[in-house]
Amino acid sequence: MTLAIFIVIAAAIALAIILQIAVSRSLQSSRTAGLAARIQPIDVQAFRNLVDRAEDDYLRLRLPPTQFRHVRRQRLLAMAAYVKAAGRNADILMRIGHAALASSDARAVQAAQQLVSEATLLRRNAALSLAKIYAAMAWPNAGLAATRVADGYERLNGSAMLLGRLQNPAVRLSAALR
Repeated sequence: MTLAIFIVIAAAIALAIILQIAVSRSLQSSRTAGLAARIQPIDVQAFRNLVDRAEDDYLRLRLPPTQFRHVRRQRLLAMAAYVKAAGRNADILMRIGHAALASSDARAVQAAQQLVSEATLLRRNAALSLAKIYAAMAWPNAGLAATRVADGYERLNGSAMLLGRLQNPAVRLSAALR
């Protein structure tokens, strides 16, 4: 009789542990899905146009100096908005990557590590670029290099897509069927 009670108690404890693991994974994936919904899309081509030195040189040659400084400041404000959005997106993707590090799939863990690394680098570059952008607003004729943020954002985007495909192969299959 005591053996039967012991088996029932052990089974109940095992069931509770299994349910706890299932619920925690479900909550983790729902938190990650909630984070993914907060990512702000960025028009990388427009951003690249803003950071292109050739565009600045063209405007400098075609516009009178006072008008160029005004246009340059407007472009710098737009550039700052893109850099801030890229930094926020990097922060979100870094959290998603940290959550994916608990995966049992080695390829997903490797992709998550790459995502976290690139997101960290992009956040640092975004902070440095913002400082340069705000300095350039005071001196619009000064040079500026925010292309590292655009390049880093494209790499980060690719890493996030890889992790997404590894975590959800059904999406990969449905995308291949389109």
